[in-house]
Amino acid sequence: MSPDPTLEAFCAFFNKLDKSYTKNLYRVYTEDVVFTDPVHQVEGREALEAYFASLYDKVIDCRFDFHERQRQGNSAFVTWLMTLKHPRLAGGHPIRVEGCSHLTFSTTDPARVCRHRDYFDAGAMLYEHLPLLGTGVRWVKRRLAD
Repeated sequence: MSPDPTLEAFCAFFNKLDKSYTKNLYRVYTEDVVFTDPVHQVEGREALEAYFASLYDKVIDCRFDFHERQRQGNSAFVTWLMTLKHPRLAGGHPIRVEGCSHLTFSTTDPARVCRHRDYFDAGAMLYEHLPLLGTGVRWVKRRLAD
């Protein structure tokens, strides 16, 4: 199966995303986009731009290695490994988190995403790397694994 050019463009866009590139979200998202991740739900491209700008404000580096890509009609799934460096998480060392995105492309504007839902372990990305909370989260995860 040949790669879907719209889905490939979406993936390429995410590896350009940083605090100065968030103004370009109009290239891949509809104006009424709904974005959901384990921490937030954001409605509208303007609100999403503000959300991403705040997320990327202190980020040193964020890269996605995209793996499997599947698209059928307007629905697509992409698996990825995110490598994130943030000065307040893990002492600025890289954090690697695996995840999956479910994307719905607009029927009226098929080059843009109107729904984006990310699935990933928020503890592995964020909570485990916070000074006080991290110890507790790691302890709970170990207890559940026993």
